[in-house]
Amino acid sequence: MALLLHRFVFPNVRKRPPSPRHDAWDPASLSLPYARRLPPAFSTIAGRKALPSSEGLPIQRCSSSDLLVPTSRGGAESDEKIEDRKQTNDLSTLSVQGSRNSDDRISNSPHFVVDNNAPLVNALKASAKCNAAGFHFPGHNRGRAAPPALAQLIGKRPYFHDLPELPELDNLFSPQGAILDAQSRAAELFGATETWFLVGGTTCGIQASIMATCSPGEILVLPRNSHISAISGMVLSGALPKYIIPEYNSSWDIAGGISSHQVANAIEELHKEGKKPAAVFVTSPTYHGICSNINEITDLCHARGIPVIVDEAHGAHFKFDPCLPRTALEQGADLVVQSTHKVLCSLTQSSMLHLSGGIVDGEQICRFLQILQSTSPSYLLLASLDAARAQLNEYPDTIFDESMRLSYKLVEELQMIAGLSLLKSTNFQSMPEMDPLRVTVGTWKLGISGYRADEFLCEKHDVIAELASGKSLTFAITMGTCEEHVDRLVHGLKDLAAGHGSDTSRQAMDGYDWASFPDTNIKLSPREASFAKKRRVPIQESVGEICGELVCPYPPGIPVLIPGEVVTEDALCYLLDAKNGGAMISGAADPSLGYILFSPRSPSLHFMKES
Repeated sequence: MALLLHRFVFPNVRKRPPSPRHDAWDPASLSLPYARRLPPAFSTIAGRKALPSSEGLPIQRCSSSDLLVPTSRGGAESDEKIEDRKQTNDLSTLSVQGSRNSDDRISNSPHFVVDNNAPLVNALKASAKCNAAGFHFPGHNRGRAAPPALAQLIGKRPYFHDLPELPELDNLFSPQGAILDAQSRAAELFGATETWFLVGGTTCGIQASIMATCSPGEILVLPRNSHISAISGMVLSGALPKYIIPEYNSSWDIAGGISSHQVANAIEELHKEGKKPAAVFVTSPTYHGICSNINEITDLCHARGIPVIVDEAHGAHFKFDPCLPRTALEQGADLVVQSTHKVLCSLTQSSMLHLSGGIVDGEQICRFLQILQSTSPSYLLLASLDAARAQLNEYPDTIFDESMRLSYKLVEELQMIAGLSLLKSTNFQSMPEMDPLRVTVGTWKLGISGYRADEFLCEKHDVIAELASGKSLTFAITMGTCEEHVDRLVHGLKDLAAGHGSDTSRQAMDGYDWASFPDTNIKLSPREASFAKKRRVPIQESVGEICGELVCPYPPGIPVLIPGEVVTEDALCYLLDAKNGGAMISGAADPSLGYILFSPRSPSLHFMKES
């Protein structure tokens, strides 16, 4: 099967009845970068001023929401306000029951009541309140020596709670107190046997999952559009890839998920070679919210004793509304990694890893997480995970009602704009569901790329999309989305459509129509190619060389060139076009793509072809 490599870059059981609203429309998208709502349990320790976008600005409420947003961008803060904030940030003025001023207003909504059953948040709050004579790290000593540049931006309150592993705060790698309690409550809420808090993002959770299931030389079955963390997980573990080519929609230039039939074919191909996969890795949902049928895949793999790892980075919210797709845990996955900081409300970089069933050894997970994570974990990140869980625990079945309403409203209004298209599950034959809180809008009928549309919305309407690609824009509806912002997005897209009209010539999109990639030729394992001595080769001379680095446009972080693969002309053309279109190239030693690092030519391993 042809590898459409360039297409991928732009890119416990509780039964739920099917939602009739899914039949009417089926959008997809990802999370906006500026959430406006903090978990109340966490806002009492971090403070509302931890959101830089609100610093020093007049505050107003969004329509139909208790959210607080700045009324303008920029603006100097008066000396009086700075002095008032300094007084407010004095440790002696903190209240264990809650925060003051705008912080208190966040909790007015009935769905955002402070959960006092947040054990790690409470432990951190109590420890910070003590007037201890600290002769330990960090050097700012509870904010006494906080760098002024940052303290003026976020206040000193976060520094009060930026504490090390004090006895009363427990130890992330040997939890016996507040962290153990917090993780146990998270496991109960999400339906896992055991849950680990991650301060290295979903990336370290995926790496630990692969290392715990795949020994050096063993085979991992995974989709070719997997996140960069899956590739780095193979580099760390020494696992060998058996790639599956996901379903691809050429009109949208978007790759979907994988089917159980594809997984069965991959396992059968390995069986004919006398091999068996150590694990199967699935990305569901994808960046665009496209879900695979995890239940069918887990049934197939478990019948053969094969564990299933699911990258559910963009689906941590699925359990909390009956109209959302079922979670990977509900569908029998063994290891599930979630980015709690995306659609949910923990701090950026904080995630969770869930274990279910008895196929995977939990002790192995613990060992590899200790290797991968910092020995000085941030208790602000850990407490934000506990607070996000407590926030969900209050009203788990209704907390996303407003987000769902706004998403339905957005899609309904976008359907009325001529020249725009909406991504639906029907655009993919074998993908049963999509996340309705992810809205992907096609722009190619307007004769404009997603990159140019993104620039237009940002510059003219101050609207920021989660993902821009060659033919579309992806937007996120989260718990922090407010109605005024949805209205602004609709107005901006109407303005975009009116200014460009319907362009059937597609002249503006010619640079984004590509022929299929040939089958990937793998000469070295990702680990061997990564550790081999490198040499620089000018990009115009690199076709046919063995790639020695992991190169991908970001976001979404889907690699185009992987260590050990032979570089093709189409792959290089795509990378250059993506860079010229506005994508940021990550992983390359030379982000301008003047040269690429390559490994020695002599292959030492035999690899199987893709399925």
